Amino acid sequence: MAEFFNVLPPDEARALLLARLTHRVAAEVVPTREAVGRVTAAAVAAAHDLPAFRRSTMDGYAVRAADTHGASDSLPAFLQVVGEVPMGQPAAVVLAPGQAAIVHTGGMLPETADAVVQIEHTQRLPTASEIQNPKSEIEVFRPVAAGQNVLQVGEDVRRGAEILPAGQWLRPQDLGGLLALGIVAVRVARRPRVGILATGDEVVAPEETAAAGQIRDINSYTIGGQVVQAGGAPLYGGIVPDALAALETAAAQLLAESDMLVMSAGSSVSVRDITVRVIDGLGAPGVLLHGVATRPGKPTIVGVVGGKPVLGLPGNPVSAMIQFDMFGVAAIARLMGAERPWRRGVVWARLTQNVASESGREDYVPARLAEGDAGLLATPVFGKSNLIYTLVNADGLIKVPLNKGGVLAGELVEVRLF
Repeated sequence: MAEFFNVLPPDEARALLLARLTHRVAAEVVPTREAVGRVTAAAVAAAHDLPAFRRSTMDGYAVRAADTHGASDSLPAFLQVVGEVPMGQPAAVVLAPGQAAIVHTGGMLPETADAVVQIEHTQRLPTASEIQNPKSEIEVFRPVAAGQNVLQVGEDVRRGAEILPAGQWLRPQDLGGLLALGIVAVRVARRPRVGILATGDEVVAPEETAAAGQIRDINSYTIGGQVVQAGGAPLYGGIVPDALAALETAAAQLLAESDMLVMSAGSSVSVRDITVRVIDGLGAPGVLLHGVATRPGKPTIVGVVGGKPVLGLPGNPVSAMIQFDMFGVAAIARLMGAERPWRRGVVWARLTQNVASESGREDYVPARLAEGDAGLLATPVFGKSNLIYTLVNADGLIKVPLNKGGVLAGELVEVRLF
């Protein structure tokens, strides 16, 4: 068992957790169209070149580049138009020297063409017999080099090249890259199942009427929402009273069904707190640390059981959400084999009010953002950590680094967006 309340800086605490987290989720195959926000379970290679044929990047004329050498407004090159390449069809026309063919953006180049002249740099010369024979001559006013305005075979990606590594978060552009290669299904990590337990004799379900001295369970669902945003799947274990045997049974059962376990409340230093004993009783190595050098959320418990992460979060909703963001989000990513969590927005804004802090502790302060004359402004939303509406009314969290003894109005601060 880790020393009780021997606090660590958050970066060290997170690294300690991730170093002991050996459990990984299984893989599954999903349709590529539905794979945004999933993590690749294996590297993906290109089955063929992309593009698979030479394509025009402009509307214009496919030509032999040598035929346009020296062309200018005063001395244009004259080329005979011998056909057109229809979109979506192979280029059947073959160009002899001095000939050109109409091509469209994305269309295939004729076999003997090596460049495309933009239509804006040409002028068509109609002939008397054009109605019967659409073939005609064009004037070319700009020379083109071989390969100009052309996508070459394999220019985007070569056959056999690794296009996505294992552990890659799939973004919309990644789906486009896969589908362009005809990859309509992709092997990804299963969404980690995160078991969530609420503890406390005073906690009742949200749909119940809270009597005097009781509070509704919101932590299970705020944390569950964070789990979904992080790429996981929440499993709600309900509310467990402050009784060691009951919590041991519920925690063991839920951990067996999950890839990660989160318990909210029961992490403050008091005689009623049993979370540490429960986590240590679940298996080795148990509790890694009890206490993080942050505000809010100092009494957070971080543990690992059988390679799975186990967190004991404070009961205050602001503290619970901030600490899950600090540890739970990173753990979900690692369970899927990703080195980093799903991307999250961070902005820099100018502080509108002083924020007090103690050096040696990393503080997170809810803030509202607004556009000012000189750029983005961050206004702190002050409130106790048991007031959920300090987060409801905020756009993000101001991060006050460990070595800062407060931040003054007018300073630039980092704001992590929700």
